[in-house]
Amino acid sequence: MSSTSNRGAATPRLMRVALEAAAVGKHVFPLQPRAKKPAIGDWETTATTDPDQIRAWWRRAPHNVGIACGPSGLLVVDLDIAHATSPHAESDPAVGTGYAGLAVLAAEAGERFPDHTYTVATPSGGQHLYFTSPAGVELRCSVGRLGRWIDTRGAGGYVVAAGSVGPHGRYQVQRDLPIAPLPQWITGLLAPHPATASTELRLPPERAAAYIAAVVRAETDNVARAVTGQRHHVLLKAAGALGRLVGGQEIDYAVAENTLRHAAHTHIGRDGFTDAEADTTIRAGLAWGIQRPRHITQPGD
Repeated sequence: MSSTSNRGAATPRLMRVALEAAAVGKHVFPLQPRAKKPAIGDWETTATTDPDQIRAWWRRAPHNVGIACGPSGLLVVDLDIAHATSPHAESDPAVGTGYAGLAVLAAEAGERFPDHTYTVATPSGGQHLYFTSPAGVELRCSVGRLGRWIDTRGAGGYVVAAGSVGPHGRYQVQRDLPIAPLPQWITGLLAPHPATASTELRLPPERAAAYIAAVVRAETDNVARAVTGQRHHVLLKAAGALGRLVGGQEIDYAVAENTLRHAAHTHIGRDGFTDAEADTTIRAGLAWGIQRPRHITQPGD
């Protein structure tokens, strides 16, 4: 009778996962069993650290555990790996991995690889690097902002907690370390561009033309020279700069778009970089810049 009673009182494993995560300040909510999709609506505002609510949710089903990053004060860097069908994936395992891309960014920043933090291995072979979000900056989710196969989960996003189980295996703690602050060099790459009003630059006509040509040349040269791991960011930045000139009606949209495509063409087909990715990045950057136009006027106008 005693053993039966003890079995009845045992805490289900996934409920225990959720309670342990909540005990260290992670706001959790139920995901569908053996899946990554939320089992409730409005999950970000409903996510909680309240043990009673957690027990009520997990008594209903063996839910996987979701962690709402925004309420938890987390920014999680999601390092994925290339799919087997990706170009070069078999010939060079380092190509097409978020780990390799982040290593390149760290080296270029003169920093060590940022793995001295709580890390979860995903069933697909990737990693989730957990960091505390910087104060005073809202970092939302990003896809490819840091490079191919590197996503981030921040405000508005969530991750699957270690201990949860998917169709291809379990999420497992890889490095059980305290969650480190997000490195400043990563914050700089992810921080949203400040929203700026329309700006004016006063130049005589001959200097205005030279200025526009110099901007276009510098940005497209940067795109052409960009290395694996930085191509998305460099192309997005260049498209934003040219988009500002499009918004100020200093250059034509089609000219800016075609110029950027030509600059990015050298990367197409290398390390899995595709026409579709380039086009999506260019359109996003141009749209951002158009909303922040730069007008060039003559002195005295």
